[in-house]
Amino acid sequence: MKKYFCNPINIDYHYQFIKDSFRGGELHISREAADPTFLYWKGKYYIFASMNLSVWVSEDLANWKSVRLPDNLPLDDYAPDVRVIGDYVYFSASKRGEICNFYRTKDIENGPYEEIPGTFDFWDPDLFWDDDGKVYLYWGCSNMTPIWGVELDPETMKPLSDRVELVHGRPRELGYERVGEDHCKPLIEGEELDRLFEDSIKNMGQEMLANASDTDKAFFKNMLSNNPFIEGAYMNKHDGKYYLQYAATGAEYNVYCDGVYVSDSPLGPFELAENNPYSYQPGGFMPGAGHGSTMEDANGNFWHTSTSRISLNDNMERRCGIWRAGFDKDGELFCNTGYSDWPQYVDGGKLDPWQEPEWYLLSRGAKMTASSYCVGEGSGAGEGDTKVAVWDSISTAPDNAPSRASEEDDRTWWRAAGKDAGEWLMMDLGDVKDVRGIQINFADDRVDAQPETEITGQGMGARQIDDRTHHTRWTLEGSLDGETFAVLMDKSDADTNLPHDFIVLNDCEGQKLRYIRLTILETPFDQNAAISGLRVFGKGNGKKPQEVSFEASRLDDLDMRVSMQAQGADGYNICWGHAADKLYHSCMFYPAKGADKAERIIGALISGQDVYVRVDAFNENGITCGKVRKLK
Repeated sequence: MKKYFCNPINIDYHYQFIKDSFRGGELHISREAADPTFLYWKGKYYIFASMNLSVWVSEDLANWKSVRLPDNLPLDDYAPDVRVIGDYVYFSASKRGEICNFYRTKDIENGPYEEIPGTFDFWDPDLFWDDDGKVYLYWGCSNMTPIWGVELDPETMKPLSDRVELVHGRPRELGYERVGEDHCKPLIEGEELDRLFEDSIKNMGQEMLANASDTDKAFFKNMLSNNPFIEGAYMNKHDGKYYLQYAATGAEYNVYCDGVYVSDSPLGPFELAENNPYSYQPGGFMPGAGHGSTMEDANGNFWHTSTSRISLNDNMERRCGIWRAGFDKDGELFCNTGYSDWPQYVDGGKLDPWQEPEWYLLSRGAKMTASSYCVGEGSGAGEGDTKVAVWDSISTAPDNAPSRASEEDDRTWWRAAGKDAGEWLMMDLGDVKDVRGIQINFADDRVDAQPETEITGQGMGARQIDDRTHHTRWTLEGSLDGETFAVLMDKSDADTNLPHDFIVLNDCEGQKLRYIRLTILETPFDQNAAISGLRVFGKGNGKKPQEVSFEASRLDDLDMRVSMQAQGADGYNICWGHAADKLYHSCMFYPAKGADKAERIIGALISGQDVYVRVDAFNENGITCGKVRKLK
């Protein structure tokens, strides 16, 4: 039987309380999970993610539970790495300036975890057990230093070789390594960087820097340079080749991605793979697909899990997603991120990694009403909305009107005016449609809360992961006429806290609906209810869009412009690659409502490499694939 999941992963994401040393100790509160390591072991899937105090466990990729890990593990260190070596599962995590230990167990969920003393510090570690029994460690996380590799003694975990430099940043040649939204920020070096750093210190004021260490100041200066962070190493071996994956740009950008180098040896030399970036998703509801891992399940399916961004309450406000991956006939590693924040099915068998979605997005631009909402100055109330007092929102939208929940943008949201249980949000699909799945995305908008105990640490690592029990409770109803409603899902007594909950209606058979009403009963820290996406999937009543008419041209060595038009299109998926039959990269996006033409600049090209492009159009009735052209 098919089961479905919808990114981001439907799991509890822990809150963090972060003391910002660059803003006078200002408190940031946000949920985070990132840098995931994916493991299939003894019939179960496991994901270890940063800042979650737990391991996520699943038997089918669709339903996940969170299992608390023992306190002797470094659970407040970033980028946990987990690998099978022999009969054990080995765990490690990141720490700068302090020796990092290893831990091993024969029982992931119950432990115990035996500590193996380390001998040096590292950040973003990745252990790799080769089929000849040798063990290697890869690590690195900086915009000034590379990814390193070293061979370890499999018994003591002590180095057997000198560290080797394996991957350096190359933003002048690799467009996908450039930082900023859509790779927009230029490199800053030399005297210009010195001046920018001094000006930034003056603007921030000495008070802001009082608690910042010299290390933090150096880190801040490096950040101003706009050099890409080269981080998040992960190794796979396939048909005798070694595939060293790494993350680039920075986790706070929509273009956070994974690249890959290939070698005949675990310590190189490595050459850039032709298919790059490997994992890249700059558009859609929740963009970003960087710093992850790739694994093979029992049925020969490859899966890649990595990090998507929100980055509003804090730069590190992030989530995790799962994408289909694999190796083609030529041994090229690929990851399919097209339509990847729509429902994907798993059926326990061998899957086609390029299978088109079965269900389509029905909710973008749908008419929304609500019990109340918060607005900014100058904003008016829409039909059916209740205007309330001005509230200072961090949302990127000028107000928090109900329509924000159907924009297909995780960084804008509807926010209820009050905290009382019973605030509601309702969607009108405009016609009765075949609804199959619904995803409910809760946002955090300046949470009013305090950590359990005082945060005593200093510098960039001063934080506390919240381990208290929270509940997110709601009811979901559907209607044909907007008057008589039936319950679709009742979570009024749920003992879960799922900010991206996904439900499938009637065992995938769906239900005919026009109106969908969400009533919020409880939120963590008694927040005002906020929904960034009430996302509805199924099948519309009309026709697929016409084939796309498009033009694509290279602006320079690293950028291309694509302009497109298709009658009946709600959105487009730009696909490209280095060969006509290898269009492994994609950018899914939605043009402005009512626009005749759309345009998108893609900044992820590789210097000197040929590029082939195809543009597909989609709407709530299906996908129409375009023709492949070689870039001019």
